[in-house]
Amino acid sequence: MTTGTSTAPRRRSAARTYLPLAVAAWFILEIWLLSLVAGAAGGFTVALLLLGGIVLGAVVIKRAGRRAFRNLTASFQRVGQGTAPEDRQQGRGNGLVMLAGLLLILPGLLSDVAGLLLLLPPVRALAGRRLARSLERTMTSATGGGFGAAFQQARIHQPDGKVVRGEVVREDRPRPGPGAGPSGPDSGYRPPLAS
Repeated sequence: MTTGTSTAPRRRSAARTYLPLAVAAWFILEIWLLSLVAGAAGGFTVALLLLGGIVLGAVVIKRAGRRAFRNLTASFQRVGQGTAPEDRQQGRGNGLVMLAGLLLILPGLLSDVAGLLLLLPPVRALAGRRLARSLERTMTSATGGGFGAAFQQARIHQPDGKVVRGEVVREDRPRPGPGAGPSGPDSGYRPPLAS
């Protein structure tokens, strides 16, 4: 009897394997740098640096959110008036600006430096291009068939990891019209499908 589960061992992706290690190394490095700065300049200076990063990050996220909302409202107004929407370059990069703000809010010196670098337009443009290329490459190689194939692939997998395979068999007989007797092909008891 088959259960629908595969007995082949699953390979873990490199990102799932090394991402927790990278995050742990990042935290250890952040703590080490904070202790070095605290030893050199004092604990009050470290507290001011962390507080300044939180305030600056909150301001950056607030401004980027307002700009994104303003661009969205203007786009809806243009579409409502029947005019063509403008080029998307105007609102581009709000996600990376918000990421920069989030990095500034996170406590630590490395995250603050990364957030400040993302606020620079050339760095943000470079990161945006690389991110777009990476996302496009991942999407095209994921299923080999585009978004429709990915959606179909997601539909056949059950949440518990079992794969349900099947096919639809269609008989090319004409259906009986209304008023057909009980001897038609669609009459009779049909048990409910088990999930």
